[in-house]
Amino acid sequence: MNDNQPQPQNPYEPHDPYAPHPQQGAYGPQASYGQQQEHYAPYAQQPQEPVWPAAGSQGHYANDQYGYDAYGQQPPERPDTQTWNTTTWDTGIQPLPGPAPDTSAPGGVPSQHQTAPPPEEPYARQHPAQARPAAAAPAGARGAAAAKPPAAGAAPRPISTAPLAPNQRARAEGRSPIIPPGLKPAALTAGLALLLAVTAPLGRWALVVPVVLLQAVTAAGWFRLNGMWPARQGIALAFLAGLTTDIALLATDRENAPVVAIGTLGVWCLFVLILQLRNRSSADERMYALTAGLTSTALAVLAAGQLAAASHAVTVGAAAVGVATLARALPLPSAVSVTVALAAAVGAGIAAGQLTGLGPSGALLGLAAGGCALTGLRVASYDYPSRFVHMTAGVALPLTLAAPAVYVLGRALG
Repeated sequence: MNDNQPQPQNPYEPHDPYAPHPQQGAYGPQASYGQQQEHYAPYAQQPQEPVWPAAGSQGHYANDQYGYDAYGQQPPERPDTQTWNTTTWDTGIQPLPGPAPDTSAPGGVPSQHQTAPPPEEPYARQHPAQARPAAAAPAGARGAAAAKPPAAGAAPRPISTAPLAPNQRARAEGRSPIIPPGLKPAALTAGLALLLAVTAPLGRWALVVPVVLLQAVTAAGWFRLNGMWPARQGIALAFLAGLTTDIALLATDRENAPVVAIGTLGVWCLFVLILQLRNRSSADERMYALTAGLTSTALAVLAAGQLAAASHAVTVGAAAVGVATLARALPLPSAVSVTVALAAAVGAGIAAGQLTGLGPSGALLGLAAGGCALTGLRVASYDYPSRFVHMTAGVALPLTLAAPAVYVLGRALG
């Protein structure tokens, strides 16, 4: 065999894609490129790692063999390169964007040996105070901040300089919960008592006017005294019970007054019970409302006893209540004030008895009526009462509680 004949090329011989073309020698049109290939020959045999662009670059990648070109186009993939088109959160496998490529290599070609920078820490780890501002604040604070604008520079809330009411001052200072109504309610009580004493000799049809006014103030004052306000339905039922009793007493004789009062009270107490069946409050609140309604209804019916009593007894009793209430309002020690009030009630009873023909028996009626009046004042003074309680319950209860004594003693003393 001739050795000069060309030997057939081995089809299985590995082909080096980075070797220079056989037709291109060291010289020729591609000499500069060949020289570069010889200069970078040691690096051509190593697996090259793509270098990613720096942040803010315009799409030009340093690796001109595997990356994008200057126009953002990706060349066809090499047949011997495996790629995976999938998303991953593992930043330790895929290289992250790094700094700009190093062009300090000879010939201005970027170096192929560039390592990816370490992954940056998350923003939440670098700025813990600003990462989750909503989670650090409670839900109520976020709602309040969203409901109103920031209060920076806003004027502070003005502090009320209004004086405290007597009951509020007494509660704040820890004093006794018993606060007497005072002089103004006593004056109103004396005025209403005078109206009763003047209209009593004129007949029951004239006397019914101050009695109705007394029943209205009693019904409202009792509910307010028990802390139940507004209680329009309960007040209305109590007042209607008293008004019904007045009409029944005017239609019957004085001797039948107890039967009329008890019958009317029974019917209206049933109405109060039915009203509380519609209450959807708790059991304790329903019981409290029921007792308040029944008591107010009973007091309104009790005040109608002024219509059933004798006219001269009404005059003596009203005079004694008015004077005792005014004496109790004087700024005196408690024991002295009670003694003075009872003595004044006895004196008023004696004086009114001389005018009405009852005689010295008016002293006993005045003493009983004065004692009932002081009891009513004591009830109206309980548990830090407000000014409204004083002007309603403090005015009506002395006359209301004195009505049974006026009726009973008026009939007994003739």
